[in-house]
Amino acid sequence: MRIAILTDAWHPQVNGVVRTLAKTIEILQARGHEVLCINPQDFTTLPLPTYPDIRLALLPWHGVRRRLDDFTPEAVHLATEGPIGWAGRRYCLKRGLPYTTAYHTQFPEYVRLRAPIPLSWSYTFMRRFHDPAIRTMVATRSMEELLSSHGFQHLARWSRGVDLERFHPRKTEVYAGMARPIMVHLGRVAVEKNIEAFLSLDLPGSKVVIGDGPARDPLEERFPDARFLGYKDNGELAEHLAGADVLVFPSRTDTFGLVMLEANASGVPVAAFPVPGPLDVIENGRNGWCHEDLVTAVGQALQAPRELCRQYAERYSWEACTDQFLANLQPLSAETVIAEPEASGQRP
Repeated sequence: MRIAILTDAWHPQVNGVVRTLAKTIEILQARGHEVLCINPQDFTTLPLPTYPDIRLALLPWHGVRRRLDDFTPEAVHLATEGPIGWAGRRYCLKRGLPYTTAYHTQFPEYVRLRAPIPLSWSYTFMRRFHDPAIRTMVATRSMEELLSSHGFQHLARWSRGVDLERFHPRKTEVYAGMARPIMVHLGRVAVEKNIEAFLSLDLPGSKVVIGDGPARDPLEERFPDARFLGYKDNGELAEHLAGADVLVFPSRTDTFGLVMLEANASGVPVAAFPVPGPLDVIENGRNGWCHEDLVTAVGQALQAPRELCRQYAERYSWEACTDQFLANLQPLSAETVIAEPEASGQRP
């Protein structure tokens, strides 16, 4: 099947959305599907305000239209609500083509942390993007319930996977000389990740932040006792994660939190707030602990058996994740894909 995936989140960004899409595309291609990934690398881009490492495509409509016309996809998936996603939406609606979307990021909550914009306004904007889709894919039951409460329809499950070969328990000396327990935060260093809640904890041991982002400099200045390591790639990241005693995941706005599975696969328990994302991943006492008091969550999570954390992560595979994605797609007939632009008499 020829599958077009349109996304505003792509390399060199390092986040769960990019990892999910890249791994899904890799497996789809390995199974013999032809995949076109339309992403910001295909266009002139501008930096997203407050996020210079995130580049947004500038006026992508003509490029999106040309690539889709040339590719004649048999299924179209819009992964994000940015300029490329909106151009794909316009393309499909003009031709009467069914398509799917995904809700990867709680943008209304992200925006609210930066500007006094009512959540209801942002959710109205997001519904406008997703409502025409045949299905909107979400990662967890909690997100289904949250979006349903805001009027979203046609929701379908698309879970996540973890690379069990890359992330696994191992002995490592990366934190040699540092006081135990080693408490790690892994992810983008930005206001919506609520990292301050982690760094403010009054606990013995060492706090480590892996990742980078716009909030790193002010946080590093405020919390000089914490270790900020920046980005870590490939085996180096897996080694640092496996060397931790607990992953602290203080975000209240993530739709899933792929790093929690990566920590569990490494034999590391997770401490988090009881909010969507963690509530769907963490089983108290087995692979971590959720609690409104993060100190309690950390203390309880540290007691979780590392072998049970690994066993829990083994439930999640990228192959099963890709099966869900394929089942949710809306295949198009060849007549619809090829004939529709000609029948209109012009290309919009």
